[in-house]
Amino acid sequence: MLQQQDSIAAGQTAASVTADSVVQRPVRPQTPYQVLRMLPRDATPAQQDSAVQAWFQPGEIHYSDRPDTLHLPGHDAGRNLKDVSLPQYYRESFFTKDSLLHPELTGGRFGVAGDPVPYTVRGDDAITCMLLFCFVLALTAFAYSRQAILHQLKDFFYVPRSDKSTSTGTEGKFRFQLFLSIQTCLLLAITSYFYITHYVADTFLIDAPYKLIGIFFGVFISYFVGKAILYKAVNLVFFESKKSEHWTWTFAFITALEGVVLFPAVILQVYFSLPMQNVVYYVIFILILTKILTFYKCWIIFFRQIGVFLQIFLYLCALEIIPLLSLGGILALITNQLKVNF
Repeated sequence: MLQQQDSIAAGQTAASVTADSVVQRPVRPQTPYQVLRMLPRDATPAQQDSAVQAWFQPGEIHYSDRPDTLHLPGHDAGRNLKDVSLPQYYRESFFTKDSLLHPELTGGRFGVAGDPVPYTVRGDDAITCMLLFCFVLALTAFAYSRQAILHQLKDFFYVPRSDKSTSTGTEGKFRFQLFLSIQTCLLLAITSYFYITHYVADTFLIDAPYKLIGIFFGVFISYFVGKAILYKAVNLVFFESKKSEHWTWTFAFITALEGVVLFPAVILQVYFSLPMQNVVYYVIFILILTKILTFYKCWIIFFRQIGVFLQIFLYLCALEIIPLLSLGGILALITNQLKVNF
């Protein structure tokens, strides 16, 4: 029985036996692969390592100390990049700022980027800040003008026996009505934005939604200020100054209450996904109720003693209906100019 050895001496002739013939191998193998082919199939790793070391002896590596002359024909040899006298364009290359060449630089994210989260109004910080501002404004106005609010609510449906009993406002009541009127304009602007993005278009030339809300807010501010100036000018011409002043405070009070009752609908639509159709019905109901209250107070203040009932319709059509239709036309014009038509 043949006994396997752990090492194979150099200079020995090896043969590879196959099923058909015997192939004579060269005495001097050129690669470690040829050495391993000379060994039997059941050779152990120690025998394979011993055979490779027997045929190949690693020698000492001697690196060349001659300068590198590899450069473009007709050009001088390259210079060392550590030379401080080199210009900046010579030092930099296409891969100078590559993250693979500089591990200290950030290479960006790994993998494939996912789909972006779709935009929602409830996740918009600007809309949230607006609604939070309205809520704080309403609470602050009610806390500091609670007596004025309750007094004006009590006198709202009161029919005075004479013109001398009409009450005027105070400074605290004025601040309350001014702040809540601003809130009304803001809530109407947000509601208009919801309606337009749901029924008209959802893509505009303006990238941020709060910019469009800001434009609508400016339109509503101009609408209420212009209507107040128009009321003041007409009332001073046809009625007494005291009645005109009483109507100014009444008009501001109705405008302030309009914003208070609009706030729950906006909150429900933004954070609780109230159907837009229900919001539209609610806003229409509030507008009709507001016009009815305006009609009632206008009759109580100006036309109760006159007896010509037709004049109140002319008065309200000129100062309520026509400005309201003009407001709708301006909002529609702005929307058509800013929306993207595909």
